[in-house]
Amino acid sequence: MKAEVLTLIRNLPEPQFIEKKDLLNEKFLIDKRGNIEMYYAPHNETVNRRAKIVLAGITPGWSQMNMAFREAKRSLLQGASAKDMCLQAKRAARFAGTMRNNVIEMLDDIGVHQVFGMKTSRLLFDECDHLLHTTSIIKYPVFINGKNYTGHVPKVKQSAMLTHYAYEVFPKELSSIQHDYLLVPLGKTVSEAVEDLTVRGSISTPHILFGFPHPSGANGHRIRQFQQEKEKLQGIVQRFADQVERL
Repeated sequence: MKAEVLTLIRNLPEPQFIEKKDLLNEKFLIDKRGNIEMYYAPHNETVNRRAKIVLAGITPGWSQMNMAFREAKRSLLQGASAKDMCLQAKRAARFAGTMRNNVIEMLDDIGVHQVFGMKTSRLLFDECDHLLHTTSIIKYPVFINGKNYTGHVPKVKQSAMLTHYAYEVFPKELSSIQHDYLLVPLGKTVSEAVEDLTVRGSISTPHILFGFPHPSGANGHRIRQFQQEKEKLQGIVQRFADQVERL
């Protein structure tokens, strides 16, 4: 992390008083192309290189960005190092709220918790988080006309900026993971990018849960999509479990 970014976070208001105007401004702006704006957020700066399961979303939304900065500021006030600050921000913000609950429910329903000998996949976000890496194909928050980017307009490949992060930065991040892992692309947009990267040889793991629905509460088709894909997803999890047992 650059020293100037750390200074900017230190200079933010008290965590409970951080607002959009404090974060969505020129100080944290990474790039802007037309109506597409990308802003810095601290929670995707760390990579768990020992991860056995990777959850990949499209891009952090405003809620996750806000939560990450609030936790980052709180951590610095408590004397945390830059590294620990990023880690604590990640733990607080990763798929927070309804999305996290929906992800856990679906992971449990296809037996992911059993692969790792856990009572529930919720432990991935708690005492078993050494097994988990969370990320996004576009690691920093993206907004279109000030609203969360959903992966639809524009499509990732229609933007040079988004393409760079999804097809260069993201696979490079995954390549730093030291062991074979179960990759969970959350939703159609992420699955399409991961499939492209797999064909190109940029992602090496064969254990990918293609068809896993996006866990957003706004995805009204999530339950139906999950039921349609459930048997296939269970098969992928079982094959991954078989490999884990052989290691």
